[in-house]
Amino acid sequence: MFDIPEGMIYLNGNSLGPMPKEAPSAINAFLIDEWRTELVKGWNTKNWFIKSNLLGDRIGSLMGAINGTTVVGDTLSIKVFQAVAAGLAMAPKRRVILSDNGNFPTDLYMVEGLINLRNAGYTLRTPNPEDVYSQITDEVAVLMITEVDYRNSRKHDMKALIAKAHSVGATVVWDMAHSIGALPIDVTDTNTDFAVGCTYKYLNGGPGAPAFIYVAPRLLDTVEPALSGWFAHEAPFAFDLGFRPMPGKIDRMRIGTQSIAAFTLLETALDIWDDVNLYDVRSKSIELSEFFISQVEAKCQGLTLISPRDPNQRGSHVAFQFENGYECMQALIAQGVIGDFRAPDVMRFGITPLFINLDDIEKAVTVLSNILNDKIWNKPEFHNRSLVT
Repeated sequence: MFDIPEGMIYLNGNSLGPMPKEAPSAINAFLIDEWRTELVKGWNTKNWFIKSNLLGDRIGSLMGAINGTTVVGDTLSIKVFQAVAAGLAMAPKRRVILSDNGNFPTDLYMVEGLINLRNAGYTLRTPNPEDVYSQITDEVAVLMITEVDYRNSRKHDMKALIAKAHSVGATVVWDMAHSIGALPIDVTDTNTDFAVGCTYKYLNGGPGAPAFIYVAPRLLDTVEPALSGWFAHEAPFAFDLGFRPMPGKIDRMRIGTQSIAAFTLLETALDIWDDVNLYDVRSKSIELSEFFISQVEAKCQGLTLISPRDPNQRGSHVAFQFENGYECMQALIAQGVIGDFRAPDVMRFGITPLFINLDDIEKAVTVLSNILNDKIWNKPEFHNRSLVT
């Protein structure tokens, strides 16, 4: 169901998922049968105006959310901003935002920007990931956590963190960037406040595919949308000069006009998930990851596993440290094994069972072993740093 170039072993679905085979026909149908023929009528005749909600419900089904609590649109950075701002409004007397130093930097940047805009004495604390639980105190307004560490794949115990945060009156923003489509998730069972995530990694929605935000049903009447766009208005086509958020609906977390072309590609990717059981995905991911780690450690000297040894403590990518990790990854890519690199010395390999099997893993390790044994990574062409690493 995925169009992966022949001969390529794609171990980077944790960064960007491959293209579904149906994507070209879907986008062509949108161009020819929707935009070309309907033009502006398509907002009604093709349900463009509510696509953010329809797709939101489909993503919600992958994380245990009830219909009407998830909406799609914008970017993950914007959704982080929305969720944290909303959480701060729920605790007006508190001034601490707690995250960790393993969070993806853009989440921290967005919080820094929010702090600077508010200029109200907020502070951002970023302890080591393993110390987060102990630092959840009654000073904390918002706990902002990405479940799976983008560097080493360490997985937080979100249920425990959420319970601790709620016990001291804090709100939780759960970033699912490296979770959705890789792990079984249940926002209802965990009593999640806010969840955000992207759709271009494990969900395979395409480069820059829209993000999503989930809001607990108990908050939909009161949550404040800090970015108050017209799509979130109670009556968007009344064109009132003052903003009135849509009462009691996730629509209040929409912002403005979205890319329907991007929605079309995401919709095609989500069709694949209709027949996928995430518990099966997780089981296969662990099997493949364990095999990958054992093969690398047996055949590839010089690489050090930095992902948790216990598979239940890992997400769905595996990370190894290597002093010349950038050069080694470039050599792998040149031979059709696609992983990625994170500074200063981390090689990441996405284990994505929808399109990776044991044979792919074995072939990839053989290529990696040859590159290391023959020091192919040391060729001059692999030392040139690209704009995107």
